[in-house]
Amino acid sequence: MGAITRLSLWVEGRGRALVSGIPLAWLALFFLIPFLIVLKISFSEARLAMPPYAPLIEWTRAHALAIRVHLDNYHLLAGDPLYLDSLLYSLRVAAGSTVCCLALGYPMALAIARARAPRRHLLLMAIILPFWTSFLLRVYAWIGLLQDNGVVNHLLLALHLIDRPLVMVNTTFAVYVGIVYSYLPFMVLPLYANLEKHDAALLEAAADLGARPWRAFCRITLPLSAPGIMAGVLLVFIPAVGEFVIPALLGPANQLMIGRVISNEFFENRDWPVASALAIVMLVLLLMPIVLLQRYRGRGLARA
Repeated sequence: MGAITRLSLWVEGRGRALVSGIPLAWLALFFLIPFLIVLKISFSEARLAMPPYAPLIEWTRAHALAIRVHLDNYHLLAGDPLYLDSLLYSLRVAAGSTVCCLALGYPMALAIARARAPRRHLLLMAIILPFWTSFLLRVYAWIGLLQDNGVVNHLLLALHLIDRPLVMVNTTFAVYVGIVYSYLPFMVLPLYANLEKHDAALLEAAADLGARPWRAFCRITLPLSAPGIMAGVLLVFIPAVGEFVIPALLGPANQLMIGRVISNEFFENRDWPVASALAIVMLVLLLMPIVLLQRYRGRGLARA
């Protein structure tokens, strides 16, 4: 029996290692290794060659190993206002879009969670349905809707709300519209997953004790949905900061988001070290809210 028990424990340990090892290997292959490559390039010097950067480690003519680490790329990011303005603009657009998605997505998720089963399935299908079409096609559709002779201007003119077409394409407003429309499901779905698990008896008890619906919502539903809110905010904010397609098609030419700046440095200026440094800085800034979320969850588990 002892040998059988040891064998079963060994198999169980191997199974756990295999289950956890596969996602870890996936992350190492597609995240850690590319990150280390980009980090290495960010400390290199730009060259007119292929690849367009100097090697970080190389052998000299004296058969000595030389390590050349350049910090000029990070100094350039700190001194050039173009990169700072692009980063601040990206953060502002991402934060505003996230707030709009939360304001629209929370009532939608709450309505879906409290709907009956057949209707709930239809509402969820309506949220997921846009994913069945191409992301690029949906962004192009907004160009047709928002342009001067588009559907939105025709409707406003027909209702006599305006007397001339509004300029909406190639504006920051169009960027907000495109990001909110594209990323709204990423806010609704985690909120629905959280709200659907709430116990309705808590609201009934609050009503029996004299709490009005709004007070019960603020004291019960909203605090319990905090994990869903945090998950939705991260799922919208993080990709919105580095968004490239929507600002390129709908945004103004004089306001560049950080994703467009990185693309220009890579493919037009062919300054891979500066582009890599910019990508590293953006990644570090985006990791901060994830770390804060993990601390928040850790404190919640400790209290529980």
